[in-house]
Amino acid sequence: MEFERSSGILLHITSLPSSFGIGDIGPAAYEFLDFLKAAGNHYWQLLPLNPTDEIYNHSPYSSHSAFAGNPLLISPILLERAGYVNLKDFPAPKDHEPGKVNFKEVVVYKEQLFDAVFQSFKRKKKKDPAFQSFCEEHAFWLDDYSLYLALRSRFNDNSWVSWPAELRDRNPEALKRAEKELNEEIEKEKFEQFLFFSQWADFMKAAHEKKVLLIGDIPFYINHDSADCWANPHYFKLDENRQPLKVSGVPPDLFSKTGQLWGTPVFDWKELKRNNYDWWLRRIGQNLLLYDLVRLDHFRAFSAYWEVPAQDKTAMHGKWVKTPGTDFFRTLKKEFPDMPFIAEDLGSLDQPVFDLLKRFDFPGMKVLQFAFGDHKAENPYLPFNHLPHNLVYTGTHDNNTSRGWFKETGKSEKEHLKAYAGVNVTANNAHRVLHRLALQSPARVAIVPMQDIIGLGKEGLMNIPGSTEGNWTWRMTANQIPGPQETEELCRQNEVYGRYVKPGVEKEK
Repeated sequence: MEFERSSGILLHITSLPSSFGIGDIGPAAYEFLDFLKAAGNHYWQLLPLNPTDEIYNHSPYSSHSAFAGNPLLISPILLERAGYVNLKDFPAPKDHEPGKVNFKEVVVYKEQLFDAVFQSFKRKKKKDPAFQSFCEEHAFWLDDYSLYLALRSRFNDNSWVSWPAELRDRNPEALKRAEKELNEEIEKEKFEQFLFFSQWADFMKAAHEKKVLLIGDIPFYINHDSADCWANPHYFKLDENRQPLKVSGVPPDLFSKTGQLWGTPVFDWKELKRNNYDWWLRRIGQNLLLYDLVRLDHFRAFSAYWEVPAQDKTAMHGKWVKTPGTDFFRTLKKEFPDMPFIAEDLGSLDQPVFDLLKRFDFPGMKVLQFAFGDHKAENPYLPFNHLPHNLVYTGTHDNNTSRGWFKETGKSEKEHLKAYAGVNVTANNAHRVLHRLALQSPARVAIVPMQDIIGLGKEGLMNIPGSTEGNWTWRMTANQIPGPQETEELCRQNEVYGRYVKPGVEKEK
């Protein structure tokens, strides 16, 4: 697909300010749309919106479902406005650290709130046609997901592989009995999904009215302990007990002598191809209900992926396995002719990956934090090497903030950046310098994390790859949102570099 020159901001929903300990789809999200519009931005980039869990440290990239929405993002204020609940009966959790999400307290609070909302819904004698319609439209994933969660709760949150064999292996009679016994719990899970998707649909409509398009993210792999793997075991390399035979990772490199062992089950692409990639097509279709454009995470795995024996403790002894990427994307193009996808083409790539990108003309990513230091003019991340079809980023959710990066990077990187920008760069202005370089780039779309817009240092980190503590918790406080003067300056910069989207004018072709 083709882009016009424009810009956007990367900020996850959980990072918005709110009175409930976590950002949600409530008033702050709508106010952020107003800010984006006033600052002349055309895009809001988000992280995955799937449910998160404490056992995965609430990473949006580790979920029990590739289709469901995260109930923690449901806005209590919008629930009250809809008449479901009186929030005076549910005091908000204490905000011990305004700049952090306290997931434990948030989960307890929202579960109590949702219980009350569901009981309020149940007291209505008439059936809600909108809820009924939602359940029918989403039945292909919602039925399995709601039953999976109800069963998981019954079995003390243990993985589905430890359930009784008749449920683990989805014996039809056993499933019918479970559906009957857990009818109330199943309906509650469906109702929470109805609330999420209803609130999101209204939010997306408001975004479009303001000419803001939403960019989402699809993780390549899914968790073993997920409704998707339980309901579709034939699409993964599992043994007769439904345990993984092979798992995912990436091979050793300069940064890791043993590679990275991710541990999620790998897809059986032969089986997927045999069924015309139906599960993947549905997954992508579901995500396009939430976003206008989708970033395909770990894109290189659509060419070949690193497969590791499940019993291994490191990723050292894995092997590359080819993926039918060309056939997959040809099939995808028939279903989604506009191909509204962005390739996360970072990391170590080979020629077949480049060929796949070129064959389908996927926009790729250029991250400025990778541009300076070695290789100088040949570095593909330097702005003068960007192509119009690229998206340029100062950094991503997996990188340090620009100020944090500059403070910790080496001398050669600092000197190169100063020479390239033609100004004296310090830890205090590095975010503004990289922001301008992104806007100046030939790449038609420039995306800047909100942490770089407001000039945060390392305290604004969203995720440190390979670590498990403190990730995914960063939140913007209400007083950090740029005021009118700062917003006007951001808009001027977008105008100067030809990235301003005038109200009422659709810039994206």
